[in-house]
Amino acid sequence: MEKQKVAVLGPGSWGTALAQVLNDNGHEVRLWGNIPEQIDEINTKHTNTHYFKDIILDEGIKGYKNLSEAIDGVDAILFVVPTKVTRLVAKQVAEILKHKAVIMHASKGLEPGTHERLSTILEEEIPAEYRSDIVVVSGPSHAEETIVRDITLITAASKDLLAAKYVQTLFSNDYFRLYTNTDVIGVETAGALKNIIAVGAGALHGLGYGDNAKAAVITRGLAEITRLGVKMGADPLTYSGLSGVGDLIVTGTSVHSRNWRAGDALGRGEKLEDIERNMGMVIEGISTTKVAYEIAQELGVYMPITTAIYKTIYEGADIKEAVLGMMKNEFKSENEF
Repeated sequence: MEKQKVAVLGPGSWGTALAQVLNDNGHEVRLWGNIPEQIDEINTKHTNTHYFKDIILDEGIKGYKNLSEAIDGVDAILFVVPTKVTRLVAKQVAEILKHKAVIMHASKGLEPGTHERLSTILEEEIPAEYRSDIVVVSGPSHAEETIVRDITLITAASKDLLAAKYVQTLFSNDYFRLYTNTDVIGVETAGALKNIIAVGAGALHGLGYGDNAKAAVITRGLAEITRLGVKMGADPLTYSGLSGVGDLIVTGTSVHSRNWRAGDALGRGEKLEDIERNMGMVIEGISTTKVAYEIAQELGVYMPITTAIYKTIYEGADIKEAVLGMMKNEFKSENEF
């Protein structure tokens, strides 16, 4: 692939790691953020120490404070901003984008209130004449491992297979590989909903339960997010892939996962406001739990793990009682949907 100009919107941990992948592949990378001190640090010290204390970034990765300059003449734009501000940033991009570009996102969540997936938000806010079909970049990927070029396999999903293949080629190298998929609903819902199950897995650990319980919550968690995703129009096979079970495993078993760490702290009795303040990063699983619970109620989908976490976070239920309550659900066949 010829050298491409790519704007990465959001210099958080994952945005920074993906910027490095693109830079490693010889592309011109423009990393935009709205915290001036962070952008200055990227440009002068070539570090992003809030997220990576010991990593030196390549000097080719340029930080931008001005969004108009960052997206001027680029071939592709990658959104890696928190779910709650995706619409706001998309509106800003739509106001200044003057040419057609491939639009991608690598965030994982569902919009509070509207319950919309992120690709839908981008479709609504960015005029069709200025964008491709949206491409979702998602899968089992800790930024802390990608930034040190550990082997990572994820998915590029789009309704337009050619757009997905472009993104596959854009990112893929000898340590970072993408597989294509056309099930955007499945890939996005898997990426968002697995964060809830990761909170549950962390909570079990914080409560002192062992590997049996961990395996149980991850496996049954996969069943319930598949139930909801299929009801929303997804292909059930997607949940057996990288963006489904793959992402669930990596997020539900690792201390790198902020959702797992949040659940672990909840299980140990910490208050949610203290957890969020100490984390210093967005915990997408917290807001996604509320959205998923509301969608499940609306569509009549049985989601006992999501319900237990919702009651703990939003209704003040005792977390141990909520977890034990999951064990008292009605008897079901394992393959029953």
